Amino acid sequence: MDLSTVHQGVHKHRRKKRVGRGPGSGHGKTASRGSKGQYASAGADMPISVFEGGQMPLFRRIPKRGFSNARFARAFLVVNVGDLDAAYADGDVVDRASLRSKGLAKGPADGVRILGQGELTKKLTVKAHHFTKSAAEKITARGGTTEVIPPPARPKRNKMKPRPPKAE
Repeated sequence: MDLSTVHQGVHKHRRKKRVGRGPGSGHGKTASRGSKGQYASAGADMPISVFEGGQMPLFRRIPKRGFSNARFARAFLVVNVGDLDAAYADGDVVDRASLRSKGLAKGPADGVRILGQGELTKKLTVKAHHFTKSAAEKITARGGTTEVIPPPARPKRNKMKPRPPKAE
Protein backbone atom coordinates (compact mmCIF):
# COMPACT_ATOMS: atom_id res chain seq x y z
CA MET A 1 0.00 0.00 0.00
CA ASP A 2 1.25 3.43 -0.96
CA LEU A 3 0.42 6.43 1.26
CA SER A 4 -0.17 8.60 -1.80
CA THR A 5 -3.22 6.50 -2.73
CA VAL A 6 -4.72 6.08 0.76
CA HIS A 7 -7.45 8.68 0.25
CA GLN A 8 -8.06 8.01 -3.40
CA GLY A 9 -11.77 7.54 -4.12
CA VAL A 10 -12.82 9.00 -0.74
CA HIS A 11 -14.72 12.26 -1.12
CA LYS A 12 -15.81 13.96 2.11
CA HIS A 13 -17.50 16.83 0.35
CA ARG A 14 -19.41 15.33 -2.53
CA ARG A 15 -20.57 17.74 -5.19
CA LYS A 16 -24.29 18.13 -5.84
CA LYS A 17 -25.67 16.09 -8.72
CA ARG A 18 -26.64 18.67 -11.35
CA VAL A 19 -29.38 17.11 -13.41
CA GLY A 20 -31.10 18.48 -16.47
CA ARG A 21 -27.97 20.22 -17.79
CA GLY A 22 -27.62 18.40 -21.07
CA PRO A 23 -25.62 15.40 -22.30
CA GLY A 24 -22.26 16.74 -21.06
CA SER A 25 -23.32 16.59 -17.39
CA GLY A 26 -23.23 12.82 -17.14
CA HIS A 27 -26.96 12.81 -16.43
CA GLY A 28 -27.99 14.14 -19.79
CA LYS A 29 -31.14 14.25 -21.87
CA THR A 30 -33.66 12.69 -19.47
CA ALA A 31 -31.82 13.84 -16.31
CA SER A 32 -31.69 10.32 -14.79
CA ARG A 33 -35.48 9.99 -14.91
CA GLY A 34 -35.76 7.43 -17.70
CA SER A 35 -38.03 8.03 -20.65
CA LYS A 36 -41.68 8.89 -20.14
CA GLY A 37 -43.78 7.35 -17.37
CA GLN A 38 -45.31 8.72 -14.17
CA TYR A 39 -42.06 9.82 -12.53
CA ALA A 40 -40.46 11.46 -15.55
CA SER A 41 -42.44 14.68 -15.25
CA ALA A 42 -41.75 17.45 -12.76
CA GLY A 43 -43.95 17.53 -9.69
CA ALA A 44 -44.79 13.83 -9.79
CA ASP A 45 -44.70 12.31 -6.31
CA MET A 46 -44.13 8.74 -5.29
CA PRO A 47 -47.39 7.15 -4.14
CA ILE A 48 -48.16 7.23 -0.42
CA SER A 49 -47.80 4.10 1.69
CA VAL A 50 -51.51 3.19 1.51
CA PHE A 51 -51.72 3.53 -2.28
CA GLU A 52 -52.62 0.16 -3.79
CA GLY A 53 -51.96 0.81 -7.46
CA GLY A 54 -55.45 1.88 -8.46
CA GLN A 55 -57.11 -0.97 -6.58
CA MET A 56 -59.78 0.13 -4.11
CA PRO A 57 -57.82 0.84 -0.92
CA LEU A 58 -58.42 -1.27 2.16
CA PHE A 59 -59.61 1.71 4.22
CA ARG A 60 -62.35 2.42 1.67
CA ARG A 61 -63.29 -1.26 1.35
CA ILE A 62 -64.11 -1.92 4.99
CA PRO A 63 -67.49 -0.79 6.40
CA LYS A 64 -67.54 2.15 8.77
CA ARG A 65 -70.31 2.11 11.35
CA GLY A 66 -70.92 3.47 14.79
CA PHE A 67 -69.27 6.10 16.88
CA SER A 68 -66.13 5.91 18.97
CA ASN A 69 -65.92 7.90 22.16
CA ALA A 70 -62.15 7.27 22.42
CA ARG A 71 -61.21 10.79 21.26
CA PHE A 72 -63.15 12.42 24.09
CA ALA A 73 -63.04 9.76 26.83
CA ARG A 74 -60.99 10.54 29.91
CA ALA A 75 -58.87 7.85 31.57
CA PHE A 76 -58.99 7.57 35.36
CA LEU A 77 -56.71 5.79 37.79
CA VAL A 78 -59.01 3.45 39.76
CA VAL A 79 -58.20 2.74 43.42
CA ASN A 80 -60.28 0.75 45.90
CA VAL A 81 -60.80 1.71 49.54
CA GLY A 82 -59.32 -1.64 50.62
CA ASP A 83 -56.06 -0.81 48.79
CA LEU A 84 -55.86 2.54 50.61
CA ASP A 85 -56.29 0.75 53.95
CA ALA A 86 -53.38 -1.59 53.20
CA ALA A 87 -51.01 1.11 51.89
CA TYR A 88 -51.57 4.08 54.23
CA ALA A 89 -51.19 4.71 57.96
CA ASP A 90 -53.81 6.33 60.18
CA GLY A 91 -54.14 10.09 59.54
CA ASP A 92 -52.32 10.11 56.17
CA VAL A 93 -53.27 12.34 53.24
CA VAL A 94 -54.04 10.44 50.05
CA ASP A 95 -53.57 12.33 46.78
CA ARG A 96 -52.42 11.56 43.27
CA ALA A 97 -48.70 12.01 44.01
CA SER A 98 -48.78 9.75 47.07
CA LEU A 99 -50.77 7.09 45.16
CA ARG A 100 -48.07 7.07 42.47
CA SER A 101 -45.26 6.84 45.03
CA LYS A 102 -46.99 3.85 46.74
CA GLY A 103 -47.49 2.14 43.35
CA LEU A 104 -51.30 2.18 43.49
CA ALA A 105 -51.75 4.48 40.48
CA LYS A 106 -49.59 3.77 37.44
CA GLY A 107 -49.58 5.19 33.94
CA PRO A 108 -50.96 8.37 32.39
CA ALA A 109 -54.45 9.46 33.39
CA ASP A 110 -56.78 12.45 33.64
CA GLY A 111 -57.71 11.89 37.27
CA VAL A 112 -58.19 9.54 40.23
CA ARG A 113 -61.39 7.61 40.98
CA ILE A 114 -61.94 6.02 44.41
CA LEU A 115 -64.18 2.94 44.52
CA GLY A 116 -65.78 1.37 47.58
CA GLN A 117 -64.54 -2.23 47.38
CA GLY A 118 -62.86 -3.49 50.55
CA GLU A 119 -62.93 -2.30 54.15
CA LEU A 120 -61.37 0.80 55.67
CA THR A 121 -60.10 0.80 59.27
CA LYS A 122 -58.12 4.07 59.30
CA LYS A 123 -58.89 7.77 59.29
CA LEU A 124 -57.68 9.19 55.96
CA THR A 125 -57.93 12.47 54.09
CA VAL A 126 -58.54 11.51 50.48
CA LYS A 127 -58.26 13.96 47.57
CA ALA A 128 -59.57 12.60 44.25
CA HIS A 129 -61.55 13.59 41.18
CA HIS A 130 -64.43 11.20 41.86
CA PHE A 131 -65.77 9.06 44.72
CA THR A 132 -68.41 6.36 44.52
CA LYS A 133 -71.18 6.71 47.10
CA SER A 134 -70.01 3.64 49.03
CA ALA A 135 -66.37 4.84 49.05
CA ALA A 136 -67.33 8.27 50.40
CA GLU A 137 -69.51 6.65 53.10
CA LYS A 138 -66.71 4.31 54.23
CA ILE A 139 -64.14 7.13 54.42
CA THR A 140 -66.42 9.50 56.37
CA ALA A 141 -67.62 6.67 58.68
CA ARG A 142 -64.05 6.31 59.98
CA GLY A 143 -63.74 10.06 60.60
CA GLY A 144 -61.84 10.78 57.38
CA THR A 145 -62.59 13.44 54.80
CA THR A 146 -63.13 13.36 51.06
CA GLU A 147 -62.06 16.29 48.91
CA VAL A 148 -63.26 16.36 45.30
CA ILE A 149 -60.68 17.90 42.97
CA PRO A 150 -62.60 20.07 40.48
CA PRO A 151 -62.10 19.42 36.75
CA PRO A 152 -60.01 21.90 34.76
CA ALA A 153 -61.80 25.13 33.93
CA ARG A 154 -63.38 25.35 30.50
CA PRO A 155 -61.63 27.79 28.19
CA LYS A 156 -63.18 31.25 28.08
CA ARG A 157 -64.37 32.54 24.78
CA ASN A 158 -62.79 35.71 23.48
CA LYS A 159 -64.89 38.58 24.81
CA MET A 160 -63.25 41.03 22.42
CA LYS A 161 -64.76 39.17 19.50
CA PRO A 162 -68.53 39.60 19.85
CA ARG A 163 -70.88 37.00 18.46
CA PRO A 164 -72.90 37.96 15.40
CA PRO A 165 -76.47 39.06 16.22
CA LYS A 166 -79.18 36.39 15.96
CA ALA A 167 -81.42 36.63 12.90
CA GLU A 168 -85.08 37.03 13.85
